[in-house]
Amino acid sequence: MMTILNKLRAVLISFIAVASLFFLVVNCSSTESISDEETIDPNGNNEEVAIYADINFSNWKITLPIDANNNGSPDEYQPSQLVNNGYRTLTQVKPFMYDDTTDASIVFYTYPAVSTANSSYSRTELRELINPSNSKDNWTLAEGGVMTGKLKVQSISENSQSSSTYHNVIVMQIHGIISQEDMNTHNFSSNNGPPLLKMYWKDGYLWAHKKSLLDESTEGDDLLDVSSSTWYDIKHNFGYVGFEPFTFKIIATQGKLELQLNNNPPFIYQDVSLSKWPFENYFKAGNYLVTTEPAAFSYIKYYNLNVTH
Repeated sequence: MMTILNKLRAVLISFIAVASLFFLVVNCSSTESISDEETIDPNGNNEEVAIYADINFSNWKITLPIDANNNGSPDEYQPSQLVNNGYRTLTQVKPFMYDDTTDASIVFYTYPAVSTANSSYSRTELRELINPSNSKDNWTLAEGGVMTGKLKVQSISENSQSSSTYHNVIVMQIHGIISQEDMNTHNFSSNNGPPLLKMYWKDGYLWAHKKSLLDESTEGDDLLDVSSSTWYDIKHNFGYVGFEPFTFKIIATQGKLELQLNNNPPFIYQDVSLSKWPFENYFKAGNYLVTTEPAAFSYIKYYNLNVTH
């Protein structure tokens, strides 16, 4: 009798072991890891997650290098048309500003074509609007502003007309504009001011061009002269960035510009010219190609872009 019980006990133990192994195998096969680039669909279908650049278009308009509406000026699209993924549905915008979800960037593409009245060069460039419905509202250095962006030059045409290897491209700006008060006081025909700061990519090197007074004793209404006889560029080379991503930060305050490439120590402009700067300002970012060669082109990628005041 004892022998029969022992045999039954052995059979039962074997059955439990086999059953445990079966459930372990089934459980492991049903919980295979899911790629970081996939999400779980409630219907059981796994699909890749599209990751987009971190840019809020609520206070940006875009200028394109085309004149599709034949009004004699580059086409522009306002923040209300770009927000809530609107830029992805605009037929004219899509060839020039589009997502690349392979690296969570937005591509800005341009080539020499239609330009603004104040320039010979074309652009696919964002222009800050602190008031989305009124471009005459801008900010002073006393009010200040901070712009930070992560970007890279993806591709740019070679320069066959100079000693440079590639064409130059401006990727960030602080642009000056004559205030509405000064427009009314002096009856100016244009409110266009000089760019206080232009960040150039030149053969892989990042350069700052910052406006300064030719004569630091200039005062009063003479400061509102926008020509090169009053304001000229001083330059600083931040070093080589090549075709790799980099982060650049601009902090603008009264009498001071603080410029930082990646985690390097900031480079600071602090001078009389900044203290006397008479213009209001707005930020710009994107792809402003500095050439009129017909075959030229540039592609700039932005991964993020943020502005605070």
